[in-house]
Amino acid sequence: MLVACSGGADSMALASALAFEAPKLGVRAGGVTIDHGLQEGSDLRAAEVALRLRALGLDPVEAVAVDVAEPNKVAHGTAYRGSGTRPAGGPEAAARDARYAALDATAERHGATAVLLGHTRDDQAETVLLGLARGSGTRSLSGMAATSGRDGRYRRPFLDVDRQTARKACLIQALPVWDDPHNADPAYTRSRLRHEGLPALEKALGKGVVEALARTAQLSRDDADALDAWAADAEDSVLDDSGSLDIAALFALPPAVRRRVLRRAVIGAGSPAGSLFARHIEEVDRLITAWRGQGAINLPGRVGVRRQGGRLVIRQG
Repeated sequence: MLVACSGGADSMALASALAFEAPKLGVRAGGVTIDHGLQEGSDLRAAEVALRLRALGLDPVEAVAVDVAEPNKVAHGTAYRGSGTRPAGGPEAAARDARYAALDATAERHGATAVLLGHTRDDQAETVLLGLARGSGTRSLSGMAATSGRDGRYRRPFLDVDRQTARKACLIQALPVWDDPHNADPAYTRSRLRHEGLPALEKALGKGVVEALARTAQLSRDDADALDAWAADAEDSVLDDSGSLDIAALFALPPAVRRRVLRRAVIGAGSPAGSLFARHIEEVDRLITAWRGQGAINLPGRVGVRRQGGRLVIRQG
């Protein structure tokens, strides 16, 4: 398995833990650090992190450069510069897409069955609040899963560990850490939430906000998993052979289940999941619950949804 390490306290503590445990478990353990190329000297910093990972005894270790403007373009030891066209969602989303593309490629190259990520309980709390601010549904409020990705590739063993504990672990072991200035830059939403929003909540509500939000994530995940399973079963009862959906059968479903069925159907028709938001599904839902003769709903991925008689027709193109 590989540990993804930025050089920060969270991921350095995780890298140290992996290096300590892997030999006892008979697991081959390596590391990878991603150079996003967003700061001057980032290539030198990535090389330094790689040296630290090797010093811990991890092998293989790679420093992989990516082009944030073109997340599918990655290379070992080469920082690409692309067209400047960024994916939707701003620089944070672009960096995330590029990072995961690089981690996937590195895992495939080395045959790694898992990539460990250093997300902590504090990161989980921030993710829940960001989902709440966007007015997202239960799935978004469930935060980050302990295991995610294709075949459960990504693992987050520190989701029950607070950020301060990870930092103390590095201090005790005299592990050098790097604090990314982007994490303190108020231009980034998560940074403002971390340094202004959460402290204000703790001041107003008292300590324990982070723990409560992390518990909310787990409870929301349990609910979302149950509703998703219900929607998967219900899909067979509303679909016909042509792929259209029966309006009456959809109307009879609980709203939370019906919207999940609709989301599954439009994604199946070609709408990208990452570009599909709650407002899109609400508009489609109105074709069933608030029918006033409205026309087709146009969704990301050139997917159109229209009501035709007693059926909901979903087509791409």
